[in-house]
Amino acid sequence: MDINEIINNIAETKYKGNNSMFANDMDTSEANIRNYRNSRTPKLDFIIKLFKKFEISFDNTFLNEAVNYVTEPIISYRRTSDRNYESQRIPLFDVEATLGLVPMSNNDSLDSERILDYISIPNLPKCDGATYAGGDSMYPLIKSGDIVAFKKIDIDSIFYGEMYILSIYMDSDTTYKTVKFVQRSDLGSDYIKLVSHNQHHEPKDILISKIAAIGLIRASIRLHN
Repeated sequence: MDINEIINNIAETKYKGNNSMFANDMDTSEANIRNYRNSRTPKLDFIIKLFKKFEISFDNTFLNEAVNYVTEPIISYRRTSDRNYESQRIPLFDVEATLGLVPMSNNDSLDSERILDYISIPNLPKCDGATYAGGDSMYPLIKSGDIVAFKKIDIDSIFYGEMYILSIYMDSDTTYKTVKFVQRSDLGSDYIKLVSHNQHHEPKDILISKIAAIGLIRASIRLHN
């Protein structure tokens, strides 16, 4: 069942075909619901809200069958020699999660209250989680709304030149998440340099002590948005 069939089924079974009621519940326009029931692919934030509201699973069956929902194949960024897993259950965290991890200075527990669902990606090395990328600093390699799967690492295990997702302290209580290439800094061993794929974003040196959590990007999934 593709995303349009799912929406059409909800409209018929939950709202007796009433697009206006459906639209009110989803905080969108009746025209959008009408288009989504036909052939137009919804934006990602609508799909996430829909799946949460009606407790629909982001399972592997849906990702495989909704061929008009996935615009490009899964891209693997494998550079390591650790073994692939034929199947693994990867937690999909919301955009507010700190890489799906409590900051490393506290402990290494999963940020379980931020889990939206679980996804399964075959033939990848071990992944600790997945989340949605934001911003355009890695465009066109990674776009805002893409799902990135990552493996949590210790800061001492960085492979310079690889792509990482990082949670960086803004202050003692606030972090922000970003996807960047990590390179050695000219400022010394206490720093790393964050480099964007988008040339409109300048490289930035940050103190290693400002990193709350870091994960090696294993793969990305691009969806219609």
